[in-house]
Amino acid sequence: MLAIVRYILRQLGIGMVLVTIGLTTILWLTQSLRFVELTVNKGASIAMFLKLTLLAMPSFLTVILPVSLFAVVLFTYNKLITDRELVVLRAAGLSHWTLARPALLLAAISTVLGLVLNLWIIPETVTEFHHLQWALRSSATGVILQEGQFNQIGSGLTVYVRARNPKGELLGIIIHDRRNPQRTVTLMAERGALIQSQGGPPKVLMINGTREQVTRGSNRLSLLYFDNYAMEFSDSSDSGEGRSHDAREMATADLFSVTEAQVGPTEFRQFRVEGHQRLASPFYHFSFALLATACLLSGWFNRRGQGDRLVLSIGLMVLVQAMALSASNLATRNLSLVPLIYLVPLLPAVLSAWVLLAPSIRRTTRRDGAAPV
Repeated sequence: MLAIVRYILRQLGIGMVLVTIGLTTILWLTQSLRFVELTVNKGASIAMFLKLTLLAMPSFLTVILPVSLFAVVLFTYNKLITDRELVVLRAAGLSHWTLARPALLLAAISTVLGLVLNLWIIPETVTEFHHLQWALRSSATGVILQEGQFNQIGSGLTVYVRARNPKGELLGIIIHDRRNPQRTVTLMAERGALIQSQGGPPKVLMINGTREQVTRGSNRLSLLYFDNYAMEFSDSSDSGEGRSHDAREMATADLFSVTEAQVGPTEFRQFRVEGHQRLASPFYHFSFALLATACLLSGWFNRRGQGDRLVLSIGLMVLVQAMALSASNLATRNLSLVPLIYLVPLLPAVLSAWVLLAPSIRRTTRRDGAAPV
């Protein structure tokens, strides 16, 4: 029996690794397109590009792993049925639950990995990812000023530089500042230079220029001529350590300890739902593994193939995913519906387990009923 479990588990494990690597590579390529501009147009290093993309990957692994497990279980057990291996094992007296045991062992390993990702790794990587993004906006501004282009820096700040001489001096500078809706300012200067202050946001020093400001409500133009003028390139919406943290980068203990008075009712609900999702989402490994095995192992052998059961299992998996999304949205609106977050993965798992165990229970009941007095 142990040899059979090892045999099926080895096929499942190898397939799980290969499918996970394939899906992760595809997702890494699609997500890395968001950061290609930093390398191609903005001048960021390849190391920075790789670090950003790698920091984003753990968040997607929690979605990839259950889907990979489901696909591998379907493929492996369907192959065992097609090769008549499961027919032989059933003829030898193995029950559905025994045949499903390798998939459940792999699901248990994946569940533990999912809990580690959700509770410890993902909050750390998301925090580092956001800090790195802010560092790029605040300290790498000198790199991303491209000549002859309107450079968008942060929210509401546009900078144009006509040219840059070999000494690093900026020529023909235009800055349009809309960061303060009550005060829109346009600055033009003949030349200038970027200055990186110690511990603070970078500044641009402009020489021989004008500052134009239209007073809100009166449409009066204020014009100021200056010999030198300095402007910070900080983004008021993101001040580094003082920026607001979203639910994904908070520690799990903080998600459950924060109070409504501290963050407000909307964020309080979001934090609570995020905490419960971190605890509940790893159990989709069991739910998907049991769904796949229950659909393929129940019923009789069909020489025409298992196409109808494959379609049924995929449809049920998509339905469970849709129910999970709905449960999360409903719980965010009303915290009394939080139990739905746990019910969605557990209910399909329990029903699938009953489908696998029912034949053994019926056989045991018949034997006990037919036993002589």
